[in-house]
Amino acid sequence: MRPVCESELAEAIASARSGIRIRGGGTRQGLGNPVEAESCLDTTGLSGIRLYEPGALTLIAGAGTPLDEVESALAAHGQQLPFEPIDHRGLLGSAGEPTVGAAAACNLSGPRRIQAGACRDSLIGVRFIDGTGTVTKSGGRVMKNVTGYDLVKLLAGSFGTLGVVSEVTFRVLPAPETRAVLLIDGLSLEMAVAPLSSALGSPWGVSGAAHTPSGLDGHPVTMIRVEGSADSVAYRSERLRDHLAEFGDVRVETDPLATAAGWRWVRDAESFHGRPGDVWKVSVRPTDGPRVVRSVRLSLADVAEPSVLLDWGGGLVWLCVPEDHDIRPSLRGISGHATLVRAAPATRRKIGAFHPEPEPLVRMARSLRARFDPRNILNPGIMAGPRPENG
Repeated sequence: MRPVCESELAEAIASARSGIRIRGGGTRQGLGNPVEAESCLDTTGLSGIRLYEPGALTLIAGAGTPLDEVESALAAHGQQLPFEPIDHRGLLGSAGEPTVGAAAACNLSGPRRIQAGACRDSLIGVRFIDGTGTVTKSGGRVMKNVTGYDLVKLLAGSFGTLGVVSEVTFRVLPAPETRAVLLIDGLSLEMAVAPLSSALGSPWGVSGAAHTPSGLDGHPVTMIRVEGSADSVAYRSERLRDHLAEFGDVRVETDPLATAAGWRWVRDAESFHGRPGDVWKVSVRPTDGPRVVRSVRLSLADVAEPSVLLDWGGGLVWLCVPEDHDIRPSLRGISGHATLVRAAPATRRKIGAFHPEPEPLVRMARSLRARFDPRNILNPGIMAGPRPENG
């Protein structure tokens, strides 16, 4: 099914007799747990920018609109989506074109989250069709809800289980005129968190803070990004270099192509592309990042050394580990959550892609799904808990 308007989408959902797999551009089909549905509903027919007012920093687009189309329109006016959404194609080995609806449904966010927030923080309005085929609008050009639920926030990150997004409204921001990246070579994971935390706690407006034990040249590098007008970036990067001098030699990279490529490498976890193994992301307090890595290393013992990338100042830990290895037991006692991003369907079904929630949150989620999808037909199983292989 490929509806080309909202009424066709509503009719397709209302007339469905069994579960429906919701598909956007097809680039993120490996995320979440395997969907227990035979039919597929393709949202790419709901494409096109409906309204763009650069002066009001507002853009409205159909859910199936390619992200590239949106970003090109914004760039023509010196603007951008603040949340820097990850492109999963290299990581998941997928094809197609990422869409704005999928970005909203998955609540995607990249390195700039530490400054600009996640996708849901830029999403100010949605139109969606719930599991009964009812069209609902929440938010929009004014951020006001009268339904009793903050539906904009609920839809972001719900993976299509509460409703199929047909239209999104984003608050956009001016794109930076330039950027500088401060680089410190040779630090260990444990040592790198200190300058990352120091930079984020400084007044110099850091928009990216990452560390890799194996950069493009194979050596450890700590990366700190500053963005804005040329004069502001020059001033702030110099002050930040002085601020970080105690942690080692700090060099400043300002080449536009090199800095853009470096943060795309971080955003898309490019070091894991084409590499065998399961990929996890673990969200914790930044100071707990090295502890996560140590715990996973101990759990693997002599089996293998995990590949690692730190983002969000150490608060987001990307890990590539041997297939079918559940890292969650090794993280007991560390506050946060571990999400399985890439793995075989059998592994995702057995382990569960999403971190188990406390029982009160499970009951709340169950109640919301019963309210918005009483027939349980929208992406059934995608956010379910782990199941035994014979279950």
